[in-house]
Amino acid sequence: MTAANISPISPTSDTGLASHSLFVCKTCASAWQDGKRIGESGGQKLLQEIQQVAQNWDLRDEFPIKEVECMSACNRSCVIAFAGQGKLTYLFGDLPIEGCAEAVLECASKYYSHPDGLLPWSERPEPLEKGILARIPSLSLN
Repeated sequence: MTAANISPISPTSDTGLASHSLFVCKTCASAWQDGKRIGESGGQKLLQEIQQVAQNWDLRDEFPIKEVECMSACNRSCVIAFAGQGKLTYLFGDLPIEGCAEAVLECASKYYSHPDGLLPWSERPEPLEKGILARIPSLSLN
């Protein structure tokens, strides 16, 4: 395959792996007692809600949802991240535990459609407008 035949928004990489990922911290908003997490964390609830809504998402196969043990943004939980091959990586925090799954997937769809992953503030759904923690350059930037 020549470079002219490669779509800038390819669902898989050259290795056959998905070229996009939605990471969700499953330990965010945890309650702790005696050094052990008790009950279900807010991150687990958010992850479950996103997974439930994603069952009808048109990008569910191209943009897998991956649970992460911790993304070290504990003071800004709940936290998610969008990453894509050759794209900016975004880290969002301060997300509500309930009621934002649709907004997360809407924003992920916008991220997917932009060749460089750029997510202007004006294009982000309300829960993701102010919760940006980081915009990390792509490894492929020159």
